[in-house]
Amino acid sequence: MRKVFEIGGLVAAVVLVAFGATAIVMGINGRTTVSNSLKAEQIVGTPDMSPAAIRAEAAKAHLSLEGVAVPTVDVANKPITSGDRAHAFAGYMRIHALEASGGLPYSQMPRYATADGKGTNDATAALQQNGRPVDNAARNVWVTETALSTALNASYMAEKTALFGLVVGIALLLSGIGFSVLTIGGALRRRPQPGPARSRVPVTAS
Repeated sequence: MRKVFEIGGLVAAVVLVAFGATAIVMGINGRTTVSNSLKAEQIVGTPDMSPAAIRAEAAKAHLSLEGVAVPTVDVANKPITSGDRAHAFAGYMRIHALEASGGLPYSQMPRYATADGKGTNDATAALQQNGRPVDNAARNVWVTETALSTALNASYMAEKTALFGLVVGIALLLSGIGFSVLTIGGALRRRPQPGPARSRVPVTAS
């Protein structure tokens, strides 16, 4: 029975090492793929994409940032080549979209454009072009921003998932090595039990 446990320990060690090595390779490949994909887009942060600069821009636009997650990563004039920078870039883009919409999210923006710039949901009160109401341009800006920021945040999540896989792979690899050391070292073998102590009382002849 002890032999079965030893063989099982070795098999478990081999499986853990194999899974660990595979997870490490997949994690490295995942991070590399994210980085290469972002580099291919050649995205560079605008000069106002720093925490201090974006707050100043929002103040000029009379935009309150209360309740808005302001990025803490400075990507001004920097290439977007990592998940963290992509996540920050997406955050700055949202603030730009709020500046364009007057602080309104997509769900609260009027559908059509008006001459006074306030917009309306009434087609008859909207600006007309070729007999049709003109769409609110700010809504199109918001849709574009949402699509781009979603893609950037997906890159961020993919990089973090790859990092998690890398950490798990290292843990599995170390666990497998530990199992093999314990099994080969005979941790499951029964240690010899000491025999009964012999009496040291001298035997006297009768």
